[in-house]
Amino acid sequence: MFKGHPKGLLAAALSNMGERFGYYIMNAVLVLFLCSKFGLSEETSSLVYSFFYAGIYILALVGGMIADKTQNYKGTIMAGLMVMAAGYVVLSIPILATDGNQGWLLPLTCFALFVIAFGNGLFKGNLQAIVGQMYDDLEAEAAKKGEAALKEAKSKRDSGFQIFYVFINIGGVIAPFVAPLLREWWLKAHDMTYNAQLPALCHDFNANGAEMANFDKFVETANGATLSDAPIADIATFSNDYLQIFNEGIHYSFIASVAAMLISLTIFISTRKKFPTPAKKVAAANVTYTPEERKAAAKEIKQRLYALFAVLGIAIFFWFAFHQNGTSLSMFARDFVKSDSVAPEVWQALNPFYVIVLTPVIMYIFGALAKRNIYISTPRKIAIGMAIAGMAYLFLAGFSFVEGYPSASDARANGVELAGPWVLFVLYFFLTVAELFISPLGLSFVSKVAPKHMLGLCQGLWLGATAVGNLLLWIGPLMYNAVPIWICWTVFLAVCLISMGVMLGMVKWLERVTNA
Repeated sequence: MFKGHPKGLLAAALSNMGERFGYYIMNAVLVLFLCSKFGLSEETSSLVYSFFYAGIYILALVGGMIADKTQNYKGTIMAGLMVMAAGYVVLSIPILATDGNQGWLLPLTCFALFVIAFGNGLFKGNLQAIVGQMYDDLEAEAAKKGEAALKEAKSKRDSGFQIFYVFINIGGVIAPFVAPLLREWWLKAHDMTYNAQLPALCHDFNANGAEMANFDKFVETANGATLSDAPIADIATFSNDYLQIFNEGIHYSFIASVAAMLISLTIFISTRKKFPTPAKKVAAANVTYTPEERKAAAKEIKQRLYALFAVLGIAIFFWFAFHQNGTSLSMFARDFVKSDSVAPEVWQALNPFYVIVLTPVIMYIFGALAKRNIYISTPRKIAIGMAIAGMAYLFLAGFSFVEGYPSASDARANGVELAGPWVLFVLYFFLTVAELFISPLGLSFVSKVAPKHMLGLCQGLWLGATAVGNLLLWIGPLMYNAVPIWICWTVFLAVCLISMGVMLGMVKWLERVTNA
């Protein structure tokens, strides 16, 4: 797998794997955690999630500019890991949210999320920039050996980023299980059992007492969530205790995120000599440039940046559709899928599992085509990815229409026949294949077109496009609760198909400008 790739690729991938493990623990539970801890509505929790998720990628622009200006990519990456660890420490402190402390506890939680986002901004794009620098060096060395060697070296970049992406998702497979397992273990230790609906009922009872609309349902659900055969004597005490214990288990899972950051930091520090140091290389190149070369380079940079921004526009809409896995699709797993023995957060492990399984298959297909001198350009692969993402939402829209599913709010009020888990397997299969055609290859594309003195910034721009898409995530839950859900999925289908059409219209120009 690593044959012909830079020696530092594995070290960079392992450094990223630990960080992603810590991040995915939190990402898998964040929306549902905010609902259960603070009693926020799904729309409000999704809005916080959207801003947090967007902040991660917007702040990558700041991290990229810092690294480009200082040319200290390694130092910026290490600082990012330490900052993220600090944010997770704050999140790991278990404090019961009450009317008396919510005024400062919720802002503190949001501040911790900002700290994590800022640390991620320092880390994420700059590590990707270092991987791109490795392939710049690989191609420079190959160019000395002739055109054939250079062509082979260039063919390694896409697959290199796919390998890098696989390691991101190894952590992502394990992480979604951590919080649910700790939560259920902690509940069991206090003679309670997991019930996804109970936190909302507890918050409703705490706010309205026995006057709540579903009081009888709350009492019945609460008695079903205890390991004792005796009925609950004090429902008010139980309500507070359940919220405290339920959320403590999630808080403790953030300790695993802290440990993951420290492991990534250790790996990076111990292997940093394998990574390129671009400052000296760029300085030497600047000395040899003539005025004519600088003018030609400026024109080329301008064209490449136009191509970069064109692809970034498409990426916005892909991430808007894809990252519904943390909001409306996670809620769909909770509300419409029969998964009594599986916490809704765990279904997010399907995506990274498919990434690990399917990446070698896709790499093999591209490799087999290359042996027959059939090369699919990176822009064309991205267009194909948008089409496949559309297939995911076409399937879900069709299924929801045939089943006659109403809006989620109506389904929770009146009940609905639940779908089998197979629906999620099919859905995440298509979404993951689409992701593999877009995300790692998008990183590869950025590394191809990025000017050498703007490597961190350009990777930050890719992540910034992701941020814009994430800022729109709240639209999914809004539609999900307001209209029959097949309409919600149809909107995402239309977004994917329009984006695919625009990308196909630009393909020849992108191939000409970037030699992609």
